[in-house]
Amino acid sequence: MSNVLNEEKRKQVIALGQLGWSLRRIQKATRIRRETAAGYLKAAGIAIRPPGAWGKGPPAKPANGVTADPDPSHDPKPANEMTTDSRCAASACEPYRELIEQGLTRSRNAVSIWQELVDNHGFAGSYESVKRFVRKRIGSQVPEARAVIVTAPGEEAQVDYGTGPLVRDSHTGKYRRTRLFVFTLGFSRKCIRLLSFQSSSRIWGELHETAFRRMGGTPKVIVLDNLREGVLQPDVYDPAINPLFRDLLAHYSCVAMPCRIRDPDRKGKVESGVGHAQKTPLKGQRFENLAEAQAYLDRWEERWADTRIHGTTKRQVAAMFAEEKPALQPLPIEPFRYYQYGDRTVHLDGCVEVEAAYYSAPPGWIGRRVRVQWDGTHVRLLDPRTGQLLREHLRQERGRHRIQEQDRAKRTPLGVVALLARASQTGENIGTFCAALYERQGEPAVRRLQGILSFHKKYGVARVDEACAAALELEAYDYRFVRRYLERRSEPPMSLRQVDPLIRQLTLYRDLIEERTKGIHE
Repeated sequence: MSNVLNEEKRKQVIALGQLGWSLRRIQKATRIRRETAAGYLKAAGIAIRPPGAWGKGPPAKPANGVTADPDPSHDPKPANEMTTDSRCAASACEPYRELIEQGLTRSRNAVSIWQELVDNHGFAGSYESVKRFVRKRIGSQVPEARAVIVTAPGEEAQVDYGTGPLVRDSHTGKYRRTRLFVFTLGFSRKCIRLLSFQSSSRIWGELHETAFRRMGGTPKVIVLDNLREGVLQPDVYDPAINPLFRDLLAHYSCVAMPCRIRDPDRKGKVESGVGHAQKTPLKGQRFENLAEAQAYLDRWEERWADTRIHGTTKRQVAAMFAEEKPALQPLPIEPFRYYQYGDRTVHLDGCVEVEAAYYSAPPGWIGRRVRVQWDGTHVRLLDPRTGQLLREHLRQERGRHRIQEQDRAKRTPLGVVALLARASQTGENIGTFCAALYERQGEPAVRRLQGILSFHKKYGVARVDEACAAALELEAYDYRFVRRYLERRSEPPMSLRQVDPLIRQLTLYRDLIEERTKGIHE
């Protein structure tokens, strides 16, 4: 092989090869040379398409003059018939002129206006009549030509965020702009549209899971933008996938394929799905809660979006999805278990800190960075270079340590030796107490030794040495004893606090007696 790929890129190339993609197409999508991809595919035992069998997919059916958007249930004419222009169809919009003009003032398009007239006002005319009526008002626009990416059933899905409608927030009582999540299958153009107030790595993953369940399966490839929930570091050749999103897709047997930066045409199907929802059902709408907005969007999806004739395929979306659904991968039995993640430096005691609890790393990792994943039950330490699992621990309470026997040092580390030497140089009793504390508690005492040595900044060396001497005399080998001793000695005596009100009262009596005595003498 000419180049060595990382684990994520290798899985991506193998997944695309299993889909039957040509080497040229793999190179265009992943920016990996054909020779490198061919080497990995041969090593995985995947057949490579020969050079003379490139071929082309079947040509798209020509447009027969049918409008792509109207609902077949209200327009009984078949798809290959052209709707004829008639004065009756044009005049059918006259009683609804005011409603149509109101819709145009809210920047709604002809499709959304016609759907609203049918649903709410009993309009019996066709979409063509509304389209002609609107076109006379705003004029016709010539669409820009775009390349069409043809995919096999169940092969690809595209995901993206868009701007959603205004929804009243129950916490503040004000309207907030929502985020519109759109999941579009590449073959059938079937969309799942979901609304959310916020976005995070977990919310991004949960939206994908909801879309998978609604679809009844998963595609093999997910094409996404370079937003941080999915891609931590965009790059032309080697983008860094968000680890939580990567593991979520691996759980559902999917592979992520980030787009190149500033290349929205690669995911034009989902971009079109976002614009379709923004311009048609959601334009100018406001909702009182998120559930109401989602229910409205779901009804529109089932009533209008799924039953429309798509402008590119010239077929009904629901019919094409019925063909694509058997090709989707089955859902796993268990849902994905979400976790939090981050990078940590292994401390001098050989542990990393996660939410104020401490977990041991293998020997030799002191001072090095490790990746950490944690959930409600487990903490996992991973090698940042290879992703290999180093240690797995059960979650502990705050302040507790979890150290495995094989991680305990056979002899005192050099860093701890230097720490004990520094303690003995600071004060005689401080050095003796720190040595006794480390001898009894081992690795968990390292952070406490550092805490004791930091006390001199606030209380002075003499006070800290006095506290350590008291602890040695009472054989109280505990960091908390030293801390409480210093805190108590720094407070004013309790007796003065208690007698202070009495002193003030006696002072008043003394002044009163002096005044009366002075008056008698005069």
